Amino acid sequence: MEESQAASSKVKGGSYIVNLIDTKGKKAGEATLTQMADGVKVEVNATGLKPGEHGIHFHEKAICTPPDFKSAEAHFNPTEKKHGFLNPKGPHIGDMHNIKADESGVVQDEVLSNLVTLSEGKSNSLFAKSGTALVIHDKSDDYKTDPAGNSGDRVLCGVIKK
Repeated sequence: MEESQAASSKVKGGSYIVNLIDTKGKKAGEATLTQMADGVKVEVNATGLKPGEHGIHFHEKAICTPPDFKSAEAHFNPTEKKHGFLNPKGPHIGDMHNIKADESGVVQDEVLSNLVTLSEGKSNSLFAKSGTALVIHDKSDDYKTDPAGNSGDRVLCGVIKK
């Protein structure tokens, strides 16, 4: 297994670093996950994206196989809801608000997911079962279209597991 595919690693203060790889399997950045009182803060520092907004989701399998990352399977959705914050039957637990890349394709952004936890033993834990994956998409999420908000191809992926 490549280093970029290694499991997330715990860092000082209980945060976790998730290595993000691109569609060629090369490291393209990282995300830091930190448990907060009201959810998990996701700080993304990555390169190689097109400028603008990008959908970002937690997916149900801790597998990131390039080039399409379909190995991560569907969104993390233990409550079996529909996709999107604007969907009356949603959202998935793995849904998050879009992140934004600057004109040079660099993302330095953060989002808070109040639907997940880093605490083990809970159905909404990112470490439930065999872990999950963090996936960044090519386009922005419209927050309503099932199953992925019309957010396009999966362009970055990172494994979340202990």
